[in-house]
Amino acid sequence: MTGILVTVAVGLALIAVWLLAAFKVLQEYERGVTFRFGRLRALRQPGVQMIFPGLDRMVRVDLRIVTLTIPPQDVITKDNVPARVNAVVLFQVTDPVRSVMAVENHAVATSQMAQTTLRSVVGRADLDTLLAHRADLNEDLARSINAQTEPWGVQVKVVEIKDVEIPQAMQRAMAREAEAERERRAKIINAHGELQASEELGQAAEILSRNPASLQLRYLQTLLELGADHNSTVVFPLPMDIIGPFLNKVPQWLDKQGAAGPASGHGDTDQTTEENH
Repeated sequence: MTGILVTVAVGLALIAVWLLAAFKVLQEYERGVTFRFGRLRALRQPGVQMIFPGLDRMVRVDLRIVTLTIPPQDVITKDNVPARVNAVVLFQVTDPVRSVMAVENHAVATSQMAQTTLRSVVGRADLDTLLAHRADLNEDLARSINAQTEPWGVQVKVVEIKDVEIPQAMQRAMAREAEAERERRAKIINAHGELQASEELGQAAEILSRNPASLQLRYLQTLLELGADHNSTVVFPLPMDIIGPFLNKVPQWLDKQGAAGPASGHGDTDQTTEENH
């Protein structure tokens, strides 16, 4: 009789342990994909769930956004420039049942698909696009990866290219190109400045020519600026109407001197000849 009681007690204890082990708690961000004897059951929601050991098997699926870092990938751009590119992918499970039924490990599959797509998309772009238009490449990457992961119940939220490493020789060449571009822009700006300055000076000269008094005032202003700097040099311009008559008389005087020189020399020669006779 005692042996029967012990056996019953042991059996009840085992049943109690089995029932206690059947209680599972799912967090708010988790869903449970349950199989009973290999057959898919209804999706389990957050809270306390009964999962009978030996009869049921439950796979927990996390619905939070997962950050996936893509290791550096060696790629060759469209313009035959070698580069190393790494990126980060943010994805989320939208259908827990498909994430378990359609693929063995959705995280690993998404990682491998992201690496392959990264090499493919970067290989279709040139280096300038890769450096200056990353937003367009990120959108293209997200669309391409989503097209592959959507049947698995996985949605890619964001794809960001983190870093692009290029050879040192290419970096020096890009630095020289940027320097030449800056010099070209500087020369163009300087030329535009000279053109605008010449146009403004032409307009100023036209305005001053209409009123001679304004030119005299400008001259006095210039003298004031020179005196403010304690400069000992004074520039004193002379009007052309004063210097003009003197400049006009100089050629006439030179012509008279040239004409008088040969004439006087010929007279002396004739006088000497007469004396000899």
